[in-house]
Parts: sequence; structure tokens; C-alpha cells
Amino acid sequence: MERSTTSWLRTLGIQLSLCFALYIVLNLGQPQKLVYNDNGSPFDLYFISVRGGFRSLQEQTHLLKLMGNVAKAYDLKFVVNISELGEDDPLMQNVTRLSPLLNVPWYTTGGSKHDGFGCFLHQVKLPRGRMLDILSLNTASLQVDTVVVGSPSGKRGNLSNWLTRTLKATTSDWRVVVGFHPLVACKENEEEFTAKLINEPLHHIFVKFGVNVYLSQQGCFSYALQDNVAYIGNPGLIKENSRLGYGNGRYRIRTEMTDGFLLHRLGSLEMVTYFVTSAGEIVNKIVVQQRGRQVM
Repeated sequence: MERSTTSWLRTLGIQLSLCFALYIVLNLGQPQKLVYNDNGSPFDLYFISVRGGFRSLQEQTHLLKLMGNVAKAYDLKFVVNISELGEDDPLMQNVTRLSPLLNVPWYTTGGSKHDGFGCFLHQVKLPRGRMLDILSLNTASLQVDTVVVGSPSGKRGNLSNWLTRTLKATTSDWRVVVGFHPLVACKENEEEFTAKLINEPLHHIFVKFGVNVYLSQQGCFSYALQDNVAYIGNPGLIKENSRLGYGNGRYRIRTEMTDGFLLHRLGSLEMVTYFVTSAGEIVNKIVVQQRGRQVM
């Protein structure tokens, strides 16, 4: 009984400390309207994904410093930059100068120099012998090489072949695919918006090889769950009047420009994602269980 009580108190203490730390980090002189409890453990891994692109120098400085504070507080392991500009993205070029605290590896979509396809695999060792795969896809080739669905050719076929070959060669516990373009669109009927897959062949590969999450810039949905694959959109640099919502019919209109980043906590059984605005506010939380079984 005494051992059970001690374990419970230790778990409660970890949860409270994580929640308090997130509040302190994000509440640096700015309003914090909503804070979610974080049921993390010391064995969890934290990383950030951010929407790249052009911002004013003031906006870049503010965003990178906020990310740097989060990096210091959570022992951040790396940053994923979702951009069409690849390694020429302004955030990547200015991070060392504008935010010394954000001294972690950066991986970017779009125009990567890793190989001729603009794709790469990065494997991250997790505690207790587990492994995370980060696979970056050059989704620009999907936009210019139009073919009949189910009959990939040219650049699209090369992309599918690379993804299949790479996933076959790994046996990691978590698999996160990153691309600039969303793979889920909105299908509108009389009463609601529902999610519609844009690229069925890629989705079938995700399902076959147990991909947990696809991260991209945000389209009309911030999240959709399809066949146990979670599609999560990064809302950074959202244009005015975008529809934001979930792939279950609920949506709302956002009329202001929103900037920020996604903070991801990866554990043995779940990945928790928070959207943190440039104002330091946590406005969304998504939970993906192992192999994408369940999302919020």
C-alpha cells in the first residue's frame, strides 16, 4: 500500500511539474488563456514542427525566441521545418543569429540536398531501445506530375517507390512522414465538411507500413484520421478566412493571421501535439496513440 501511494505521488508530481513548466515557458509576459495537463514522463522525447516561409524580421525573432525557450525547458531534440524553400528557408538561415537557445538539429522539407528526390530518412533513438523514423517527402512532385490515380508514373512513381523501399527497410516503433502539401482536402455537402484524401496511393502505403502521422502545412483541416493514419496540419502563417477544424464535420472561420508552431511530445504509447501561437497561447491539443489507433 505504501509503495502504491509513493508511485502515485511520484506520477502526480511529474505531471504537475510538466504542466507548470509549460505555463512558465509560454507565459513570458504574455497572456496564457488555456493550458492542458501534460501526462508525460521523463522518458518522453520532445520536438517542434514549424511552418517555414517569409516573415518580417520582428516576427522571425519573436517566433524563434519563443521556440528557443521551449527548447531549453523541454530538452528539445530537433525541429522539423515545413517549407517549400528547403534549406534556403529564412527561419533556418537566421535561427543561430536570432535564437541561440534553439541549438538543435533542423530538418526541412522541400529541396533537401540529401538525394535527387528531395526526400530523406532520419532515425532518432528513443529511450528503452525504441526508434523514431522521420521521413521527408518532396511533395512538390505530386503537384506537377498529374497522372490517373492508381497509376503512378514519372516523379510521382519515384516518390512512391522511394517511400515503399525506405519503409520496408526499417522496423521503427514510430513513423512520422513530413511533407509541405496537405494530403487531405475538404468535401462539402449540405450540412458539413468532411475529409477527403487527395492521394490514395500514398495513403495506401502509409496504411500498409504502419505510418502513424503525416505532418504538413494546414489545408482546410488541422487534423483528420483516415484508416488509423493521423493527418496533422501546421497552422503557422494561416491566410485570412481559412476554415479550421477536424475531419468530422466541425469547422470554424479564422479571420486573423495566425502564426506559431507545433510542440510534439512522443512517448512509448502516444504522441501529444500542442499548437502554440506566437502569443504564447496553447489553442489545440491532439493525441495520437501508437500506430495511430486513436486521435483526440
